[in-house]
Amino acid sequence: MRSLSRVIYALPKALDADLEREQRMSLSEYMTLVHLSEASCRAMRMSELAEISSLSLSGMTHIVTRLQGQGLVERVRCEGDGRGWNAVLTEAGFARLNEAWPTNLNSVRKRLLDHLGGMDLGLLAKAFGDVAT
Repeated sequence: MRSLSRVIYALPKALDADLEREQRMSLSEYMTLVHLSEASCRAMRMSELAEISSLSLSGMTHIVTRLQGQGLVERVRCEGDGRGWNAVLTEAGFARLNEAWPTNLNSVRKRLLDHLGGMDLGLLAKAFGDVAT
């Protein structure tokens, strides 16, 4: 049980440190770009983006503001009600994500996957997904 607790705490910190060192991007910023890249029209309502990222709306607003300042994300009013905001991945944001993903992939391999030799990674991914829901 202690090993699991250490992994839950240490792995995100290590992935974040690798991205910061090699890409000057936090793991939260990277995952925000990932979520937007996978969304319909590369856009998500800010509240939905915060929820899928397990962050507060305020925390997500800070991340999106930083990404917006770099031209990687835009914020536009929601068409349906005009009260909410959508975060929209820009072409520059998609290009930046493509630039950063090899660093994240190498980090995940080095910090996690290389230690799981011989395990059924598909089954493990399903188990992680089940735990997350």
